[in-house]
Amino acid sequence: MTSYLIRRILYMFPIVFGVMLITFLLFFVVQTPKSMAQRILGPKAKPEAIQNWLHNRGYDKPRFINAEPGKHWWDSQFFHQMKSLATFDFGNSDATGERILNMFKHGAIPSLLITVPSFICGFLLSLGLALFFVSVRNSKLDLGGIIICVAMMSVPIQVYVIFGQWLVAVKTSYLPAFGFDMAGFSTAKFLILPVLLYTVSDLGSEVRLYRTIFLEEIHQEYVKTALAKGVSSTRVLFVHVLKNGMIAIITLVVASLPFLIMGSLVLENFFGIPGLGNLLLNAIHTSDFSVVRATVFLGSLLYLFGLLLTDICYAAVDPRIRLQ
Repeated sequence: MTSYLIRRILYMFPIVFGVMLITFLLFFVVQTPKSMAQRILGPKAKPEAIQNWLHNRGYDKPRFINAEPGKHWWDSQFFHQMKSLATFDFGNSDATGERILNMFKHGAIPSLLITVPSFICGFLLSLGLALFFVSVRNSKLDLGGIIICVAMMSVPIQVYVIFGQWLVAVKTSYLPAFGFDMAGFSTAKFLILPVLLYTVSDLGSEVRLYRTIFLEEIHQEYVKTALAKGVSSTRVLFVHVLKNGMIAIITLVVASLPFLIMGSLVLENFFGIPGLGNLLLNAIHTSDFSVVRATVFLGSLLYLFGLLLTDICYAAVDPRIRLQ
């Protein structure tokens, strides 16, 4: 297992390097640092101001290899940025000059306040509904539930957000439609509607997926053997089928954990919540490459470690799996 983990960790280096190379090409080849400076400083910015902006951030250096006399060949934009990422020195925002690490610290709490409750509520609700539909499989109730799930899957999250804001926040005025304030227990009023919409938007797809997993298990030989021995259908479903079905579900759940940390881009933008998702969207709109670079770097690391943790959990819950 140790050799497997070492190989997987070593595989991460070229993957992250490739992701950062693509990100660099998009911001420094597809569009130039000068265009970013003009977008941040404004169309009326003087050439001197643009040049100072580029020089202060090292964007006036050669992109990949420095061939200038008396300069080191690695004294370039790409190598300096990769070095800073390798040491987790994210630097300052190109647009605001604020320390990016502080921006991440401030944005992580609002994001987690939305994603963690949504994840827990959505998982438990989806699991319970999936087991219920399996218990009444091939009935009209099961068919109606599947039709509703497919209909929910067909609706984009933006529609849920707009309808939820109109119904709950505008028409009834029970909850705020926009804004966020960290003020103790009163913060909950800003979180209830986003958490509810986040949970509902993923409910249809998760119920269908979990139902499919449980249906595959319920036709296995061990289920027929348990029923033949006189074990009740309820016990078979909630003990045997649930236990074996959780092997596949755990892999899906663990793989989604990195996305909880990075926040929900759509919800945070619609509700004006200053989380990591909204931070990334604003950075893209303003061509704030430093923030985008740091966010993509952390996101890729979290995703890769999430996949590694998925394999470990898979081997832990299924004795037939060996990490070699």
